[in-house]
Amino acid sequence: MRPITPLRRLLTTLTATAAVALASTGAAVAVPAAVGVPASTAPFSPASGPGPVLALRPVAELSAERLATADLVAAAKWGTTAPIDDPAREQQVLDAVAARATELGADPDEIRTVFRDQIEANKTVQRGLFRRWTDHPDQAPVTRPDLAVVRQEINRVTGALVEALAATATDRDAPACRPELALAALLVHHEDRLDAPHTRALTRSLASVCR
Repeated sequence: MRPITPLRRLLTTLTATAAVALASTGAAVAVPAAVGVPASTAPFSPASGPGPVLALRPVAELSAERLATADLVAAAKWGTTAPIDDPAREQQVLDAVAARATELGADPDEIRTVFRDQIEANKTVQRGLFRRWTDHPDQAPVTRPDLAVVRQEINRVTGALVEALAATATDRDAPACRPELALAALLVHHEDRLDAPHTRALTRSLASVCR
């Protein structure tokens, strides 16, 4: 299994590397807030502009969007017999993304690998929420989303993410992929105000994006 480094530990080294790599191409680089730094004291703010144009930013954004559905899935399963691990559903997702990748001329095995990470990241969030709700019942959801409806949204984001991965095959094969992806993820972390569990899960979800 490929080792995963949390975004917090990547911040100093990869952001600096990303800045150098992107600056060499002539792109303007704006550095986002560090993980855990309040937006009010962060050196980067929306007023600084939209930041660098990153080819891999849609991949990071869609990964975060897909990850946000984990909260809804957890709420739908909480208090039921539905398990977090659902091998049959997971296999359906992997088969579907591989088939779509083939249609788009992308490597189906590569896309399947990326989505294994996406699925594991999603389950990491669900497990974390289950632990929190077990320890703090007052924080548990009082309504249960319709899991079928939630999965429709997951399918929509999944399709868009497959297309984004197929469209960035060259970028994901480039030497600057990892620093650019790290910077894109940091921008998403800042803009979406992700908490620590979701930030760690976002890192997990992007583990196999760069080839």
